[in-house]
Amino acid sequence: MRLTLLLAILLCCSTSASSDTPKRPRILGIAAVTILTSDIPGARAYYRQITDPSRSCNWCEDIPSSTISLGHSQTVTFKQLPSQPPSSLLEEVTFRTDSLDQLAKFLRGNRVDFREQKYNGQLWRISLLDPEGHAIAFAGIVKPLTSMADLNGSSGAQIASPKIIHAGFVVRDRNAEDHFYQDILGFRMYWHGGMKDDQTDWVDMQVPDGTDWIEYMLHVPANADHHTLGVMNHIALGVPDVHAAQKQLLERGVKLTEEPKIGRDGKWQLNVYDPDDTRVEFMEFTPVGSTCCSEFNGPHPGPHP
Repeated sequence: MRLTLLLAILLCCSTSASSDTPKRPRILGIAAVTILTSDIPGARAYYRQITDPSRSCNWCEDIPSSTISLGHSQTVTFKQLPSQPPSSLLEEVTFRTDSLDQLAKFLRGNRVDFREQKYNGQLWRISLLDPEGHAIAFAGIVKPLTSMADLNGSSGAQIASPKIIHAGFVVRDRNAEDHFYQDILGFRMYWHGGMKDDQTDWVDMQVPDGTDWIEYMLHVPANADHHTLGVMNHIALGVPDVHAAQKQLLERGVKLTEEPKIGRDGKWQLNVYDPDDTRVEFMEFTPVGSTCCSEFNGPHPGPHP
């Protein structure tokens, strides 16, 4: 009798504790990135040139902005490089969630420190640092923006804007990052690989409720130079055809220093570098060749959200 009563109490307490644990809202993908630059107008012009010049408009030039829209409700924001530049010019990655209020409860329940930003009393942004000090943020769902071509009253077919499908940054302590992104936030392994088949130099962690991912850049020397760090701390723009993207870039007058190549993950890619040497990787959505090191463990991204 006493044993039965004890089991009932334990079951009740366990169920109560489980129901009191805040549930994580969906984390859907990358909403924005912030990049440090020594020349905001120059960076803005460069990124507009490599993404989609057709999205420019007259009033945008009258009121210069430090942010450009890529479509897909994604943005790139530029901030002035401080006098003592950090090792990474990829300052922040922002993810999209379907409930900021629920995410705040979830983070508190998991004892994660964060900062709330409110507007007119409404929570509109959450920001925090991951275990290695990388700045990440969360924003709510927004209605897809009308294209700039529509705003300008233009008609006819437009070249689709590329979309941010992943962001990469240098990671020293994979276990700490895994605990945060995988165990707490629910990210999942998408793919991992390396320069050699028996080593892991890159780990792709996919958002739990979408196809975008972050990429751990492992085994980067502590004394890596500016160019190497620019290669490692990067963003990737998904395109259906890298060779078509290369042709468009050349037609727009973009100076290319590399040719397209198939990466170790079997996907075509093309690297370009912004004025401050931050790498922008054009990457096809799906692999065309064999992959090294591991199989893909999640759905591939595509041209639409």
